[in-house]
Amino acid sequence: MQRRSLLLLGLLLALILGDVASAGAAQTVWSGLVIANNVAQPDPIPVELRGMEAALKKWFGYNQYKVIGQARKSLVTGSEDWMAQSKYFSLLVDSKSGNEAGYLLNLKLFQEKNLLLETDAKLSKASPLMIKGPQVGDGQLLLLLVVQ
Repeated sequence: MQRRSLLLLGLLLALILGDVASAGAAQTVWSGLVIANNVAQPDPIPVELRGMEAALKKWFGYNQYKVIGQARKSLVTGSEDWMAQSKYFSLLVDSKSGNEAGYLLNLKLFQEKNLLLETDAKLSKASPLMIKGPQVGDGQLLLLLVVQ
């Protein structure tokens, strides 16, 4: 009887420790500032956007995508902040909370020092966040966030 109790206690402890370890595991979020446009001879899709190419073309309709700024952040607590920057634009990301389902984010897009956009959004592992930004020259600025 004691042996069975010890075995059950061991299994319960293993399950609890496994849940704690998976809850505390860091996830990496990739954030990108991307210029999308249509050109006669498009460059190959950047490595960072592979796997999203079909969705980008379906939702935005462009044939070329160039990453002009990016950042990767390992989220441990779910309350971190970071910035993806390019020459003229920056995306400030403030993660308010996070769990296995996703992260609640506050996003601020700046053109140099001018705030263009502020919004709250939810980012999950199941679906990347793709936001259409302003027109830039002959292209469109896109804000992309992906849990990797």
